[in-house]
Amino acid sequence: MSVREAYNRWADQYDHNNNRTRDLNMQCLRRAELPLAGARVFEAGCGTGLNTEYLASQAEQVVAMDFSEAMLKRARDRVGQPSVWFEAGDVTHRWPGNDDSCDLVVITLVLEHVGDLGPVFTQARRVLHNGGLLYIAELHPYRQLAGGQARFMPEGSDTEEFVPAWNHSVSEFVSVALAAGFDLQRIAEPAFEDDEVPQLLQLWLCAAFDAERK
Repeated sequence: MSVREAYNRWADQYDHNNNRTRDLNMQCLRRAELPLAGARVFEAGCGTGLNTEYLASQAEQVVAMDFSEAMLKRARDRVGQPSVWFEAGDVTHRWPGNDDSCDLVVITLVLEHVGDLGPVFTQARRVLHNGGLLYIAELHPYRQLAGGQARFMPEGSDTEEFVPAWNHSVSEFVSVALAAGFDLQRIAEPAFEDDEVPQLLQLWLCAAFDAERK
């Protein structure tokens, strides 16, 4: 099945099934020391709004986008703040929002489902003003090589469904980000306490100052 179809089918269970990666991602975001106070935030791939709710509690405004209508419905039901706008959109296509309109872009547990990272980083750089921050947290490439992949058990089925995924190396993430106009500020590789293999890859990327964009 397609990525969109998979997340539409997964939406009703996503918040409640056993998912240590989801839970670790939430914890890492809250500990990421992001500049949220008074910020204009774009969340690309908001899912059911698990992180949107936190971002909205800290930021001035949030635009939250996802291409799964079922996920967006869950997010809208969860988050009712007037400072949050929900948009249907694909992270690989042009994002809603003007150039230089955001202080912070957040992308978590999305990019394993994207074959070509270039358009995503290009759009993130477009909506960020000079000096803005892109925060990324993704399933670590090592974890993918060990067999990790987004999966779920549809209701009434005894067979897991795997969501289509691509493996991107750490160097690919960084190289594509640099080419799109970002500077790497920080990198982290959090792991579960009972596992030596990193579970997530975190990147903090600053939108580089560019004379043509000033």
